[in-house]
Amino acid sequence: MSAERDDSGDEAIRIFELQEEVEQLKEAMVSHAVVDQAIGMMVALGRVTPDEGWAVLKDVSQRTNIKLRNVADLMLIWGRNGDLPPEIHAELEAALDRHGPAQIPEASSE
Repeated sequence: MSAERDDSGDEAIRIFELQEEVEQLKEAMVSHAVVDQAIGMMVALGRVTPDEGWAVLKDVSQRTNIKLRNVADLMLIWGRNGDLPPEIHAELEAALDRHGPAQIPEASSE
């Protein structure tokens, strides 16, 4: 009987661990989507490549000591309502200066 109890206890622990893992994966997916959207904003508004957009977000995160996901959230809020804390705005401008802006190629005159 005690072996059965041990098995069911092990199963319960494993189920709990799997539920935690699923929750972490869900959170990671949402976080990834937010970061990707913020990179897209950097590409569109900052005229940088996607890799440079990632570098800009990472740079702002490191220089402000704010988690990258939170910086990405701030960028999306800024895109929706124009609000961006002044210290983040200053770091964003500086990071864009360091990583871009990329020049748009001239249209061919042919």
